[in-house]
Amino acid sequence: MEIWHNPRCTKSRQTLALITDAGVDPTVRRYLDDPPSADELRDVLGLLDAQPWDLVRYGEQVARDLDLRKRPRVDPDGWIDLLVAHPRLIERPIVIDGDRAIIGRPPTNVQPLLP
Repeated sequence: MEIWHNPRCTKSRQTLALITDAGVDPTVRRYLDDPPSADELRDVLGLLDAQPWDLVRYGEQVARDLDLRKRPRVDPDGWIDLLVAHPRLIERPIVIDGDRAIIGRPPTNVQPLLP
């Protein structure tokens, strides 16, 4: 199991705690320090059955600066490029377990992945 984690985020910390309290020792990826590649994002989007714009944190300053709420939701590769260039935009945390992935908002969303 891997968690794309931001230790400054309360929800991310709560999700990590739920995972470790369940006896799982996940790989913790601080995705702001080790951003995912475009291919990794495509893989995770496939596991989530989501589009790249579904992962965007629209409240982040960079999203406002780029006026992303008004950006057309038609070019998935362009959106993936944005997420790669600005990993702060990626919703957190994302928990990946084999062929499944879940966004841990709220943290209890990860329950189906836990033993």
